[in-house]
Amino acid sequence: MADITRRFGWRHLRGAPTAHVRHQRAGRLVHDGPGLSFWYRSLTAALSEIPVDDRELAMTFHARTSDFQDVAVQATVTYRISDPGVAAARLDFSVDPDTGVWRGAPLEQLATLLTETAQQHALDVLARTPLSAALVDGVAAVRDRVAAGLAAEPRLPATGIEVVAVRVVALRPEPEVERALRTPAREQIQQEADRATYERRAVAVERERAIAENELASQIELARREEQLVDQRGTNARREAEEHAAADAVRAEAEAARTVRLAKAEAQAAREVGEARARAQAAWLHVHAEVDVATLHALTGTRLAENLPRIDSVTVSPDVVTGLLSRLGAAAGGPSGEPA
Repeated sequence: MADITRRFGWRHLRGAPTAHVRHQRAGRLVHDGPGLSFWYRSLTAALSEIPVDDRELAMTFHARTSDFQDVAVQATVTYRISDPGVAAARLDFSVDPDTGVWRGAPLEQLATLLTETAQQHALDVLARTPLSAALVDGVAAVRDRVAAGLAAEPRLPATGIEVVAVRVVALRPEPEVERALRTPAREQIQQEADRATYERRAVAVERERAIAENELASQIELARREEQLVDQRGTNARREAEEHAAADAVRAEAEAARTVRLAKAEAQAAREVGEARARAQAAWLHVHAEVDVATLHALTGTRLAENLPRIDSVTVSPDVVTGLLSRLGAAAGGPSGEPA
């Protein structure tokens, strides 16, 4: 929209570089071009403002395929007004000289023209295409057909319109149909996922089985080695017992031999001692046999005195002294009764 200011009954218009302004006064074209700036009187001026920039027109419409399925088409048409003079003559681009606002709705008229023309060509293509093919190749087919149809439409150049580009964003069926069409693919994806899950589980089970077999083999090997260890310990114990028994037997034999030798030595010593005692006794008897009775009595008294206990005091009665003296006298007199 142009920028209009008021000064002393005059109006000043300042246009944008993307807006083509046409100023007519008394049926005569005074100003014509984009980005103009000029003074005018509102009572005598006829102004038109035509946008010359590229504009995007988004459109959505429904079509029916050859198998009677409804699809929604989303497309965008890029266009521009290539001939502002022709467009101003065919459509109402006039603006209020006081406010600069369009008196009509020219862009809506252009949008209706472009939408209906594009929809007509898209419906023509989709009406001969089944839904499955439309969902696969329909975007390119509709885009090419709409672009060719708009380029060949004679009303657009006659209105000063140039189509720059056509883009078809999507062809979408009804939600129920779309869900139904997605079901096989989803089922296939789910089957692939299940297959991958089963394979992963199978691999996991196989690995667990291998681990269990390894553990069992390890346990078996451990049990076998434990059995060998028990056997070896038994063998070592038997060998140790045998060695201890052999050592005990050797010690017993040595002890028996030593005991026998000792017994023999003791017997020999006892025999020699006995013989020595017998010889000493015989010699003693022989000596005593040759000694007289008085000497034997003296020796007997001496031996008796050596073996008697200690006597601190002795009380001798007259009777004892008398008898003792009688015996001594008899002993001194000898066998004949004479004093010695």
